[in-house]
Amino acid sequence: MIPTPLYEVAVALPVRGTFTYCGPVSEGSPVPAVGMRVVVPFGNRPVTGYILGRAASDRNDILPIQSIVDAVPLFPEHLVAFFRWLSAYYLHPIGEVIQGALPGGIDAGIAWYYHITETGIQALREARLRENHRRILERLAAGPAERSALIGPGEKGVTAVVMNGLVQKGYVCREYRFEQDRVRHLTEAVVRLASFEPPADRPPSPDQMRILETVGRYGEIPMRLLRKEAPEATPARIHTLAKRNWIEIDRRIVYRDPFGETIDPEPLPRLTEEQGIAVERLSSAIGRGYRGILLNGVTGSGKTEVYLQAARKAIDQQLDVLVLVPEIALISQIERAFRARFGGRVAILHSGLSEGKRFDEWHRILKREACIAIGTRSALFAPLAHVGLILVDEEHDTSFKQDFGLRYHARDMAMVRAKLEGAVVVLGTATPSVQSWYNVSIGKLTQIRMSSRVEDRPLPTVELIDLSTRRDIRGTERFITPELQAAMTETLERGEQVLLYLNRRGFAALPVCAECGRPLRCRNCDISLTYHQQEDTYRCHYCGYAIDGTSACPECGSLKMKRLGIGTEKVEAAVKGLFPQARVARMDRDAVRSRKSLLLLLKQLRNRDIDILIGTQMVTKGHDFPFITLVGILLADQSLHFPDFRAAERTYQIISQVAGRAGRGHQPGRVIVQTYTPKHFSVVSAIGGDDEAFYRQEIGYRKRLSYPPFSSMVQVLVHSKDPARAKGHAEELGRSMKQGRTPAEMRQILIMGPIQAFMARLANQHRWQLLLKSRNRKLLHDFLERLIEEHPALFHPKQVGVILDVDPVFMM
Repeated sequence: MIPTPLYEVAVALPVRGTFTYCGPVSEGSPVPAVGMRVVVPFGNRPVTGYILGRAASDRNDILPIQSIVDAVPLFPEHLVAFFRWLSAYYLHPIGEVIQGALPGGIDAGIAWYYHITETGIQALREARLRENHRRILERLAAGPAERSALIGPGEKGVTAVVMNGLVQKGYVCREYRFEQDRVRHLTEAVVRLASFEPPADRPPSPDQMRILETVGRYGEIPMRLLRKEAPEATPARIHTLAKRNWIEIDRRIVYRDPFGETIDPEPLPRLTEEQGIAVERLSSAIGRGYRGILLNGVTGSGKTEVYLQAARKAIDQQLDVLVLVPEIALISQIERAFRARFGGRVAILHSGLSEGKRFDEWHRILKREACIAIGTRSALFAPLAHVGLILVDEEHDTSFKQDFGLRYHARDMAMVRAKLEGAVVVLGTATPSVQSWYNVSIGKLTQIRMSSRVEDRPLPTVELIDLSTRRDIRGTERFITPELQAAMTETLERGEQVLLYLNRRGFAALPVCAECGRPLRCRNCDISLTYHQQEDTYRCHYCGYAIDGTSACPECGSLKMKRLGIGTEKVEAAVKGLFPQARVARMDRDAVRSRKSLLLLLKQLRNRDIDILIGTQMVTKGHDFPFITLVGILLADQSLHFPDFRAAERTYQIISQVAGRAGRGHQPGRVIVQTYTPKHFSVVSAIGGDDEAFYRQEIGYRKRLSYPPFSSMVQVLVHSKDPARAKGHAEELGRSMKQGRTPAEMRQILIMGPIQAFMARLANQHRWQLLLKSRNRKLLHDFLERLIEEHPALFHPKQVGVILDVDPVFMM
């Protein structure tokens, strides 16, 4: 007797580890393969799982796979090692890791359907039933149904307890049904000529001949196009031609277009000396195993062209390329560059696509119809077959860290994937993260520097304005100083463009009651609302709660509100007052809500239909604005005042990146930096363009206080709608952690808290946190693994959420 093969399966549930099942018992079932979804019994119900490989076991009670969902694998076998690594490092169930990696819409669920039995029908006839049982059986007599469909108008829910009782009595039985995925392949009918020759005594009619000639010109033509090209192609005539074997009708998959416009090929530019050296060094590394490289190039130095030529080298070796960018807003620019060079071999993956388009792009990659995948952090999981090069653009950007579900950092995991697949990973930026600087210093990364702009364009001149000497000034001059206003006037008179940066959207960030002084706060979060003038609403930027702009103070009922603080809307209003003839636009999440609106705004900038652009951090993300010659940074030290050890790093990066938007065309650039802290080392280093000076000071501070990269950190966030439950569970977690340490762990693992989170209430969830820190990464991970194993209820409690964030970036 041939033994039934065993398979390792990861179930899509918040459970640790994987499980062993034997092959399907039904005849004719497809052969299970790595990357396929299956339905398996788990506890008392069927669940979705993913095959990870073959397994071995000497047990004789192994349950069988109930059904196989997919005809072909959804991901290649080599990605399994990457999923295992992610699961272990981020302490996250591997089934949920895989579920989150797959594109949306591939999430078919399993539902229980109830059937009435002969016993149930007999019971209905004898009328010996309770009223609610009778109603349920009468509905099931009309056909099988889910439990939710058995609820009548005005009735309360039909509980699982009630249905289980009917099953036990034998009145009903149940079976599971696998629901269809929300998205599937689109197909269309195509027509081609058959090899059969028409008999001489029965030639085609003139109408039929015109149809055959049209099909012959194309070789293969979609049915919809055939009917358009040949009006004679009626359904009856096409049916007759097919019946006579003169044409063949088939169906083919049609991909939904994610791009929306064609891109013309562009000629290869002449490389600068620094670009040529960078391309040569990258090209010599590709195809020779893992290598980590930091491409540190000043803004405007031409890093994108280096990416393109390195990608060409990888493709020439039959290797695939993965390109990661931090935000959807940046994809359009880099996508255009790659499509102009590589055409239809480019696929894009990001959450801004519809589920259908993302599904199609995923399958284009799987079928090797695209060998370049471009996207945001989720593109990290693109099912490329032979990755040779991974490009991480703007590697310093915090958007690469996911702050929900699997809280991974795409930059760090790109390095892991490259190592597992023997690829070259390039981290590109003008302002390297402290982590990447440190990795260069210890030999984990090799640095390639590009210190000059293309065409020898000069870096912008930078001027500093000390706002601390002007604290008593009121009105517009608080944020648009006379020096900045004069510079804007000169720039506009020359017909050039201006960029003003302020990383705060809205009109007023602190509305307070003029009578009692109480701030207008969000009812769900412990933060102030922001006034948005265009909508005339007060809005929370965290949960979306909003109230009308005419609302009264909830404390005293007064209608008089002082709108303190500034945001991009207030700056826009002030600029329009100062420069009434100028064409002014905003680039923030309120003004740019879709990819289409972003592309329109960028087109207007390129066509010089905008004179003054006011933007938030969106403008720092690698955009190329060739006609902007003046940049004004209104409050350069705004990010310094967050309770975060990375505040100085972010401030340095923001100033440097925004300043880099100036003078990227043929005209020289000028930057005016307004700040209340002109002597802070992050501001001084950014203004002087001295990244090494910033790194030396910052790394010394991190080392003294044992912050990353000199330690590993894990944030444990506890949240609940009930403040007492949140606090109580956080305290219980803290006690268990502190009491459960070995002597070595007590010496080497610092447990801070529990304390209330900086934002103690967010989206109506009360939040407490613990912070674990250790110089020994493995010891810290092993400690948490053991705690989760020994106290599962502490990490998966009822009515309380517990989030483990390994290497946290957002700790508020």
